[in-house]
Amino acid sequence: MKNLPALDNEHGFFKFIFVTGFFVLAFYAGIQFGIPYYKYTVFKTDAREFARINLGDMEKTKAQVFKRAQELGLPIEEKNIEASKSPRGTRIKASWSETVDILGIYQHTFVFDVDVEE
Repeated sequence: MKNLPALDNEHGFFKFIFVTGFFVLAFYAGIQFGIPYYKYTVFKTDAREFARINLGDMEKTKAQVFKRAQELGLPIEEKNIEASKSPRGTRIKASWSETVDILGIYQHTFVFDVDVEE
């Protein structure tokens, strides 16, 4: 088996380890920051669907939205969800915040607001 040229000398080996570590760290950070945005997008889409197929009872709609938030693992309380009738249809509002921690070195808090009307 032939040795890889990048690993053949001491400088190439450390460079390879550094670059690989950098890409692994960047991938990890991307996943950590991407998950809250993914959950936000899915929740907003589902809230729009619940508003579109409104059952007529705002408490049932609010309960469905809260159940979906729990399924997604969102840190949201039922009191932070509003479902109401509006002149254009049904309006659903919700807000929550999530903190992302990258290896204990960097923390960022995202605040998400969903306000859909169908």
